[in-house]
Amino acid sequence: MSSSAPSSSSSGGGRRRRGGGDFDGPSSSRRRATNEVWPEPFIEALATQVAIDASRSLGRIHAAAALSNVFQVCSTWRAVSRSELLWHRLTTQIWGRTDRLLDTWRDEYVYWHTTACNFRTHRSLHTVLQFDQSDVDEPDSLMCRCLAISLRHLACGFADGTIRLFDLATRVHVTTFRPHHRDRLGQFSRAVSGIVIADARIVFASIDGDIHIGVIDRTPAAISPTRRVHEGNVMNDGVLVDFAGCDRWWVGLYAGVPGRAFHIWDGNSEELVFVGGSLTDPESVTGWHMLAEPMEQVGRVRVSSRESAVACTSLQLMVLDLRNQEVVLNEEENGVVWMVTSMDVSNETYIVVDGHGVAVVRRVGTMEEVCTFTVTGAAQRGAVGCMNMGYAVMSSGGAIRVWEIEHGQYLYRFRERIGAANAVIANDRYVAASGFDTTLHLWDFGA
Repeated sequence: MSSSAPSSSSSGGGRRRRGGGDFDGPSSSRRRATNEVWPEPFIEALATQVAIDASRSLGRIHAAAALSNVFQVCSTWRAVSRSELLWHRLTTQIWGRTDRLLDTWRDEYVYWHTTACNFRTHRSLHTVLQFDQSDVDEPDSLMCRCLAISLRHLACGFADGTIRLFDLATRVHVTTFRPHHRDRLGQFSRAVSGIVIADARIVFASIDGDIHIGVIDRTPAAISPTRRVHEGNVMNDGVLVDFAGCDRWWVGLYAGVPGRAFHIWDGNSEELVFVGGSLTDPESVTGWHMLAEPMEQVGRVRVSSRESAVACTSLQLMVLDLRNQEVVLNEEENGVVWMVTSMDVSNETYIVVDGHGVAVVRRVGTMEEVCTFTVTGAAQRGAVGCMNMGYAVMSSGGAIRVWEIEHGQYLYRFRERIGAANAVIANDRYVAASGFDTTLHLWDFGA
């Protein structure tokens, strides 16, 4: 792994003692003896700590330069660079990767380091995704309302309840998932309100409260089968305005019936385990209108890596414990108006933009502020946003802009202007966006 950072001096006798006779530092044999009493596990632990400290204080991409300095101390320390255990540890702790995709953990670390550098310097490949529209009867059915992304797939949820799945490596539309339709309660009652990609499963929900599951096959058919795991009841629960989750949990955010804002399912058993909460009670009327009109989003919910959920409306933001569902871990209600479509969660941090266009990044567990920055044009035109582990991506006024979230530094604007966006999503390699003109965009920052 290369690094452009200058290396530290390692002359071995870098400090001279003054007085008490001449002293030129330890001899070469004495230096070797000193190295020999430092076993490999100790040097690995030291290298790990140096890299993590650099990552936390300067940013994740700076960990490579810190490691390079450690490896240049001497040949014994340089030999640690061949330790798979070291690279496994660093890849997990710095890049959040627990599954290896490449041949070695060192290759894995280098890959994500290079990809993050590409993200910072705007080295990407832009593609407009294509799919067959011949089976679409109504123009509104082509409106992509939400997106979900994994390392291999992009899922796009449309206003007619359809999910179209794209292979990220080939940029090809590989299959379509359709729900089991029943009587409409309004023009947009079938619209997709949220998608979860969990391993080889895709879980998606519609505004009327129905939840379906499909299997992502290695060689999928044009239309993939689905099964309904939950039948919505709008009169009892209200409208399902947003839906998110992970392998372990699914979380639905409802509006329209007081005291039933949150529905939480066990993702393994598919059982509903909790109903409650009043977050969306002030938005009940707007929630009902979502069945028939393309309203602004009432609320948004996202799941963190700490088995908690962050949810917000324009008036309030809260963090829920998914293991102990009745516990509100943190809450923020200070008169600030939030832009619901700007809120997102990545790993252990979340971002949200207020009505003045000021974005704040906080840690989910403690609500500690990480950084703030101003989103150009958001105060006048609103913002649709997302984040990954290192960067925030915001669409406002037809332009998509990027900030790093360690210090809030503005980096660049995408060259492609996509007009008004209604959904934007990112992971550590890709950014995807859907425009109101029904166009789907994908940017690949891969190494």
